[in-house]
Amino acid sequence: MLNIQTSISMNERATQFMPGGVNSPVRACRSVDCHPLFISQATGAYIIDADGNKYIDYVGSWGPMILGHRHPAVISALASVLNEGISYGAPIEKEIELAECILSAFPAMDMIRMVNSGTEATMSAVRLARAHTGRDIIVKFDGCYHGHADTLLVEAGSGVATLGIPGSPGIPERIASQTLSLPYNDLNTLNELMQKQGDKVACVIVEPVAGNMGMIRPQPGFLEGLQEVTQKYGSLLIFDEVMTGYRVAYGGAQVLYNISPDLTCLGKIIGGGMPVGAYGGRRELMKKIAPEGSVYQAGTLSGNPLAMTAGLATLNALQQPDFYEELSVKTQQLVSGIKGVAKTAGIPIQTDHVGSMMGVFFADAPVHNFDDAKTSNLEQFKRYFQGMRERGIYIAPSQFEAGFVSSAHSQSDIENTINTAREVFQAI
Repeated sequence: MLNIQTSISMNERATQFMPGGVNSPVRACRSVDCHPLFISQATGAYIIDADGNKYIDYVGSWGPMILGHRHPAVISALASVLNEGISYGAPIEKEIELAECILSAFPAMDMIRMVNSGTEATMSAVRLARAHTGRDIIVKFDGCYHGHADTLLVEAGSGVATLGIPGSPGIPERIASQTLSLPYNDLNTLNELMQKQGDKVACVIVEPVAGNMGMIRPQPGFLEGLQEVTQKYGSLLIFDEVMTGYRVAYGGAQVLYNISPDLTCLGKIIGGGMPVGAYGGRRELMKKIAPEGSVYQAGTLSGNPLAMTAGLATLNALQQPDFYEELSVKTQQLVSGIKGVAKTAGIPIQTDHVGSMMGVFFADAPVHNFDDAKTSNLEQFKRYFQGMRERGIYIAPSQFEAGFVSSAHSQSDIENTINTAREVFQAI
């Protein structure tokens, strides 16, 4: 058995001072009946826990570590800025440089505002959409998680799905009632809703590739249909690309699928592992944000030197020739290998990937929405998680989370992971 006694002791200590001993719920690993691992360091494709155990990491800090941990270019850039200062609460040149870099990759955005988290980005984008349209209703999709703002926790994925929470206490009914949640990949239901209430809908917000109910790709025509129906009824289309931005393609899912959303939310990769978020869109919309307009949003640490520097270094590294092609091939090899060894063991699973985002569902049939995802065998997933972790593979402790491959994962790492999965499936 793996010795994780130090992590167990740290968890016992942490629960005295923090709810569940963690600062984000899924980290507690309760749905998989495990103690959380406390991490001491990470390098490349590996993390090391407080007891010195080494794991191949497919969580990647929940997505941003597309280059792997402690990439030399990112660490070098951060080291240089530490000698200058870490926070000013005032404009810096690197904010401009990162904004220019992002806008050059996302044609649908003319202007951008930096914030500190994905939740801030989506919350601010929804506020802007409501102000622009003069409407109140928001449409989202079951299992899509857009952060923990009051208006967006209805039928959310990620930790909300993992813990079986339908929404959250503390959100007034009058606020929750303004958010309508529909099945992902279901255009017919959306069209029916818009025919009845389209003139009251401020925006439709979506994860273009769902990553918070497990990874689920959009069905052909779904994203195109969202763009068409929002334009028809004068609502705004918001792409939550906090996870998919720079992960499924350099210009995100909107470039991959050739869609032009009105507003885009970003995070994770654009900060290179530092806390960051951003939202942007057409100039006419973004000029409504204070101080140019009357829609207020602010942040003391927004655009801080560390996040801007790490983000710039990361995005520059992503522009290497064939970067995304090689990463996608690597991810395809991994998910195909896992599916193959599961089939040999007689374990029904569904696997898929878009770029370096991947999903593994313990389900009998293809997964297209949250209802499909909820048919997964959670007991089998729990045993899979436990078996993989015990053998040195670190995956998300939830059936309802995507996994991520980085450029730091080697051919040997992929093969070791597939071989380990073979052992685990045989044990299951």
